[in-house]
Amino acid sequence: MENKELTSINGVEELTKKDVTNAYLRWHFVNEIPHSYERYLAPSLLWALMPALKKLYKFDKEALKRAYKRQLLFFNTQLSWGGGVITGLMASMEQERAKEEANKQEIQMTDELMYNTKAGLMGALAGIGDSIDSGTIQYIFIAIAVPWAQSGSFMGALFPFVCFALYQLFIGLFFARQGFHMGRSATSLMASSGIQKIIEMLSVLGLFMMGILAGQYVKVSSSLKFALSGKEFVVQELLDKILPGILPLTVVLGVYFYFSKKGLKVTRALVGLTIILAVLAAVRIL
Repeated sequence: MENKELTSINGVEELTKKDVTNAYLRWHFVNEIPHSYERYLAPSLLWALMPALKKLYKFDKEALKRAYKRQLLFFNTQLSWGGGVITGLMASMEQERAKEEANKQEIQMTDELMYNTKAGLMGALAGIGDSIDSGTIQYIFIAIAVPWAQSGSFMGALFPFVCFALYQLFIGLFFARQGFHMGRSATSLMASSGIQKIIEMLSVLGLFMMGILAGQYVKVSSSLKFALSGKEFVVQELLDKILPGILPLTVVLGVYFYFSKKGLKVTRALVGLTIILAVLAAVRIL
């Protein structure tokens, strides 16, 4: 009975180090498995947090459903740096949200705050993680193992793989625990006057990251060209000089306005977009 009281705060069972460790391990081993077009790695993050969320929202099934939906929004980041910090941070923020809901308090840990925090961090941390892990640490292990490989030892192939895998596992666990403690200490600041500025900054940063992703993954170009006064004009070259990226931007905005009017009907949008682009390609506009 005493142990239960020690791990319960205001009617909500407190998350432990074991819960955070379990959440990160679940994320670590499945982060790319349920990769989906419209949500990217969000299903992995939700699956990682599910045991913690069930523990926190025992008191209200509807609150649990809302937490599931909240963590199922678009998410994409690097495995250990981004995934570790954000997994721990989301666990901490959900714990604070559960306390507010259980005690019928004014919600300071809003859906917008949680998602904007996640969106603002996922791109920045992914860039750091990719640069350090994939661009530096990985090659250090490979450099160490090269002499063994040249001498014909199997350790030359095995050493970099095992060491890099273990490095990412343990550094991810470290970041998850630090993210959890950081979130728990930071929650006392959430009601301060500066929180709206933080939300705005994170929202803008999140929008920048969405724009960058759209610019990288949406590839649309025009094959249209015509001759005028004996000189050939290529439409795509003209667009690149005047408004570079205008065609991908037009497609993204078109899909956005479709979703705004018709709701998030992803399959129908993909089919319709495919047909439109195929017709435009057939008549040599795209």
